[in-house]
Parts: sequence; C-alpha cells; structure tokens
Amino acid sequence: MKARLPASLRDIPGGVWALGFVSLLMDVSSEMIHALLPVYLVTMLGASMATVGLIEGLAEATASITKIFSGALSDWLGKRKLLAALGYGLAALTKPLFPLAPSVAWLVGARFLDRVGKGIRGAPRDALVADISPENIRGAAFGLRQALDTAGAFAGPLLAIALMWLTADNFRAVFWVAVVPAFLAFALIVTAVHEPATPAASRRTMKIPLSPSELRRLGTTFWWVTAIAVVFTLARFSEAFLVLRAQSVGLPIMLVPAVMVVMNIAYTLAAYPAGAVSDRAGRVMPLGVGICTLIAADVVLAFVASTWGIAIGAVLWGLHMAFTQGVLAALVADAAPQDLRGTAYGVFNLVTGLAMLAASMIAGLLWDAVGPVGTFLTGAVFAVVSGLGLFAARGRLADRSPDSAH
Repeated sequence: MKARLPASLRDIPGGVWALGFVSLLMDVSSEMIHALLPVYLVTMLGASMATVGLIEGLAEATASITKIFSGALSDWLGKRKLLAALGYGLAALTKPLFPLAPSVAWLVGARFLDRVGKGIRGAPRDALVADISPENIRGAAFGLRQALDTAGAFAGPLLAIALMWLTADNFRAVFWVAVVPAFLAFALIVTAVHEPATPAASRRTMKIPLSPSELRRLGTTFWWVTAIAVVFTLARFSEAFLVLRAQSVGLPIMLVPAVMVVMNIAYTLAAYPAGAVSDRAGRVMPLGVGICTLIAADVVLAFVASTWGIAIGAVLWGLHMAFTQGVLAALVADAAPQDLRGTAYGVFNLVTGLAMLAASMIAGLLWDAVGPVGTFLTGAVFAVVSGLGLFAARGRLADRSPDSAH
C-alpha cells in the first residue's frame, strides 16, 4: 500500500478551492430560493401541497438521471470543465425566472431547468476534482469541496431569513438577490478553474459511453463501493425527517429550520478533517466511524424526545455526513479508471439518488404506520447492514492504492 502523506489546506490545489467556492456560491443562491419556494408556491400562487411534492420529486429525479449522461459525456469528450460550466451557467440563467414567474407552471419550468443544470455539472465536477488533486491528498480535496458546498447550504437559508425580515416578507426581492451569487459562481468556474489535459491515448481508445464493455471496465471494487453506498443511503433518508422529528417534540415552528442549520454546521466543520484522515489512515476507517455515528444519531432521534435530543441527533447526523460523503466520492475516484471517472460518478450518483428516493418513501410509510421511532430504528438497521458490507470489503478497499490496478 502506498504511503499517504498528511495534507494541509495549503496543499490543496487552487482549482479545488475554486470549485469549492463555485459550489458555495451556487448553493447560497439555490438554497435562498429553495428555502422559501414551497411557502411561496402555497401562499402566493395558491399551489397545493401535492403540487409542491410533485415539483420537488420531479426536480430531484431529473438531476439524478441527467448526471449519468453528463458524466459519460465528459469521459467521451475529455472536457469536464466545459460540461461543469455549462451546468452552472444553465442554473444561473434560471435564477431570474423565479422572481419573474407569473404562475406555477413557470416555476415548474424554472425548477426543472435548474435541476437539469445540477445534473449536468455534478459528475463532471467531481471527476474534475479527482483529476486536479494529487492522489495522496484526494480525500482532503473532496472533503474541502464538500465543506464549502455545505457552508453554502446553511448560509443560503440564513440569508433568506434575514432578507425576508429586512424586506417585510418580499419573496420576489429575495429571489432577485439570489441571482447575484449564481452568476458569480458561473464567472468563477469560467475564469479560475483550469482543466488538466486529457491524454490523447485515452481519447483515442474511448468506446461508446455507457456501453456494457465500458461499464465492465469500472471494475469490481467500484461496484462494491456503489453497493455499500446504496445500502448506506437507504439508512440515511431525507433530512426532511429531521425537521419532522423536531416538530414532533414540540419545537416552535419558527425554530424548526434551526435543526438543518445545526446539522450543516457540524457537517461543514468535520468534512475536511474527515477527508484528510482518509488520506492518512485509508478510506475504511472514516467510513466505519460515519456508519457508527449514523447508528448513534438514529438511536438518539428515536428515543430522546426532547429539544436537546434533537440537537444532539442533528449534530451526529451532520458528523456522519462529514465522515462518509466526501470519502465515498474519493473512493469512487480511487476505484475507477481515470478515463471513466465521469461515467463512474454518473452511475454512482444515479443509483444512490434512486436509493435516496426509495429510502425517503420507506421512511414516510413507516412514519405514518408506526411513528418516528420505527423510522429511525429501521434506518439504524440499514446502517448496520452497510457496516457489515464495509467489513466484508475492507481488504479490497483498504489495500487499494488510488489509480492502481488499471
């Protein structure tokens, strides 16, 4: 096994920092809108809750499906930055549609195009991070990008709350402000991110994207990683259930969003250290810590029905995300051939996205049938199963050096 050297923030390539701030800015913009959009649809445009659910479901499904094609296309073209910039540019162009939309139909179109942009950029961007990062600090690089992305995820709603207070609940004014960071994100990726040259040999031997022969080239280790991630995703259903749990213990409605803020702060603070640890100690250890932390979060959220219980559960939930999401992204890069990284991220994002949809449906059915205790305990069971899968594959994952055996 190749020795891993500790990384500091100064070791992270400038391109990774730039991609991290691109993610931060776009998340600030998107979350400013998404935090208010359901309320705006219902109170200002008269949409039903069923309509809100349909819009969100279609939006996320669109993003998941688009990712697999954009990732494979980035391998085939050898142009990851082009597709990533296209995705961010499309998302930026949709932002003015939200304050301008005169009807629900217009907002459905804007949300759809916004998620198409997310789908286009996701896999090429992650493959670009892997291409830019030296293999000995790949985990730290993914951890940093994830930390900056998550910082935007909690800064956006906080900024939206502040602007709603300053503008006396003027939704359209807040939506217009959200346009600014979106275009800054697009400008930053165009000017500050430089793509490494793709070896000519890789482009000449590239076969039809997503063909059976290309998918077989992803290798057994990649499919092990994906299978473990699918079961793990079944355990970590939508964070919406954290909000519902907070409401169920009597937290005032105005304070319920604070659960997501607490969760995302914990996630942001721990993501980079977790990635750096995975470079030194291997990927298996932090993943195991993340799985154990999720089990602890589920148990606390199931049985400690108090405000403090929700706060502790939210912190543990954020920590489990920090110890798993960036590390799993690094594992995909470790396992897949360099010329198929876009395809690998596309496949990985698609199947885990579908698993998230299934997990949230299961969680909702359990909540209606047996309440929150059954929902969170079932999540803990799935987490245990994913831990057993990680234990079974530990030799294959721990002994593999990035980019080896191809």
